[in-house]
Amino acid sequence: MMGSKKRVGFFAFLMLLGIVLIPFQLFVHSQEEADGNRPIVYFIPVEQTVERGLEAFMKRSFTQAVEERADHIVLEIDTPGGAVEAAGNIATLLRQTETPITAFVTAKAISAGAYISLNADEIVMVPGTTMGAAGIIDGAGNAGDQKAQSYWLAEMRESAELNNRDPKYALAMADNSIDLPELGAPTGEFLTLGATQALEVGYAEALANNREELLDYLGLENALIKETDVSFAEQIARFVTHPVVIPILLSIGSLGLVLELYSPGFGIPGIMGLSALLLFFFGHMFAGFAGWESIILFIVGILLILIEIFVPGFGIFGALGIGSIIGSMVLASFSTMHMLIYILIAVIVSAVASVIVFKYFGNRGPMKKIVFKGATTTEEGYISNVTREELIGQTGETLTPLRPAGSAVFNHERLDVVSEGGYIGQGKKIEVVYTSGSRIVVRQVQE
Repeated sequence: MMGSKKRVGFFAFLMLLGIVLIPFQLFVHSQEEADGNRPIVYFIPVEQTVERGLEAFMKRSFTQAVEERADHIVLEIDTPGGAVEAAGNIATLLRQTETPITAFVTAKAISAGAYISLNADEIVMVPGTTMGAAGIIDGAGNAGDQKAQSYWLAEMRESAELNNRDPKYALAMADNSIDLPELGAPTGEFLTLGATQALEVGYAEALANNREELLDYLGLENALIKETDVSFAEQIARFVTHPVVIPILLSIGSLGLVLELYSPGFGIPGIMGLSALLLFFFGHMFAGFAGWESIILFIVGILLILIEIFVPGFGIFGALGIGSIIGSMVLASFSTMHMLIYILIAVIVSAVASVIVFKYFGNRGPMKKIVFKGATTTEEGYISNVTREELIGQTGETLTPLRPAGSAVFNHERLDVVSEGGYIGQGKKIEVVYTSGSRIVVRQVQE
């Protein structure tokens, strides 16, 4: 009887639960249908320096947007520019994507940022923002060589003409010899357009204060907004693939390994160097530049260096290990020439730092374990050969023939002596003429 009541109660509970859930399920289903009828707009941030880490992030974001069948992609741009290679690859990505793309300049689109914006289908700017100043410069802040300048000007022209924009403004952004004083860019200055100026010369299709106004302009007021954020791992990858950070990491890594070679066991310098190099490879592998072959070669190099540390091999294992690590870095790089320059910088920095550390800090703190400062003194029982200067001028007699070395006696003390070069017979009278350590030089005394 009790069992049947429990079953009735259980079934009643299920019926009540179904009555409650049915409206909820209908609401969720209707909401999904409503969302399914709304256009999808993907917002992708293009921020900070343009480098290979940003390139990898944008490839991932575009792939995600295309897979979810986005109707529109908006690039929210706020960047001071960056690497030409990365900007070129990003521009190629934009050109190959069939989904409509709008560059939404929220602060500044300078240098590579302007170039990326020109490759979008439309440009919309927030009032007060700027775009331009796209002159190509090298790592030292100097203008690029003629070949690089020619390539960059051709790219800027092509990007402008891609969407029927007057190329002279794009060229003026990259070539300061073009005179446009009416836009605040006389000869000697790169063109930078404000939002209103860009709208006037056709380098912006509209101005918008925020996303809502942008979507209104695009006719996507009811769009379902989706965003892609830079993950923590991507942030690390962007940081460690920055052109300034790479030589710093390599310098720390090489200095740590050099110090470890001169210290017993495996300690702080080795951990410091290994951590810097692992961070370098993690960032490049996550960004898609390093493959497993470079990681394997790097591990082989570390193992060879460890063998050199624990099993001294006259530097052979250490040299092979360093060579393997350098080879792995070159394989992991996006530019062999740039990587070789970074490695050269790291070698110079680590060499100078090693000299400073050993010279000025060798007898302090943990460095006491690296640099040997001991001495073999007489107080500790170490006795070296003493020069017997008091023997000079004394006379004695040879106990054996000197050919030229032999034995002689001086004041009843037997000593090993050597003649000046000639033969001296046994029982001859001799005189000490020179002493140095255990060496006692004698000559025969003529009677």
